[in-house]
Amino acid sequence: MPDPDITVEGTPNPNAAKFTVDRTLVEGGGSKPYFDPEAAEQDPLASRLFAIEGVESLLIAEDFITVTKSASADWDALVPQIEETIKEVLS
Repeated sequence: MPDPDITVEGTPNPNAAKFTVDRTLVEGGGSKPYFDPEAAEQDPLASRLFAIEGVESLLIAEDFITVTKSASADWDALVPQIEETIKEVLS
């Protein structure tokens, strides 16, 4: 399967970013919130994203993931890691 196309957008919260993917991540238009790595253990994508230092919470919806980072983490360092992880899991 080809790599997913990912678009990154800021949000009103400077510690959150929206990663829109050209794939269905959650069927039926629902969403899956994860506030800690333990809650994400059964979700391959969420558990891999929590392995990235600085990721604090996730909201995975139909075709996007909102990632909230710690205040000390830097988006310039996080975005490439998050994109690569999404591609690895979804490809």
